[in-house]
Amino acid sequence: MKTIKARTLFDLPVTESRLDEAIERGELRRRSGLQATAVAFLDPCLAVSFEDGSGVLLPVKNYSEFDGFEAEDFTRLKVGYSGTALCHEGKDLHVSIAEMISACPPLMAMATSIVASRNGRQSSSAKAEAARANGKKGGRPRKVDVAP
Repeated sequence: MKTIKARTLFDLPVTESRLDEAIERGELRRRSGLQATAVAFLDPCLAVSFEDGSGVLLPVKNYSEFDGFEAEDFTRLKVGYSGTALCHEGKDLHVSIAEMISACPPLMAMATSIVASRNGRQSSSAKAEAARANGKKGGRPRKVDVAP
């Protein structure tokens, strides 16, 4: 998991255009998918719930960010950054949920399989035209065995 160093933010005056840009960035982030709504500690895992009612269990032993955490520390974790991170203010910890999921090989293998399956079902206009042409000819031609 990569560590991101905090940037120093300067006091910039809030203008209508900056406010509009911030609102637009927030909307883009909200619509981009991953929106956690809650986190709970179910020893030895963190249960992260999402907007649509789904959830994922992540074993805390797999993440060095939680080394030294006690059970009470886990109960103080909150969802932050528009549902994209787990935050613990007392320990100044902010961990990306997407990065936690991507660091789990079984979850990534499942995600890869799902994406491949979904992409295989997509039909381009060229594929659809080829299927119609083959249908007019009686379907896909049979394979012919060529004797060596």
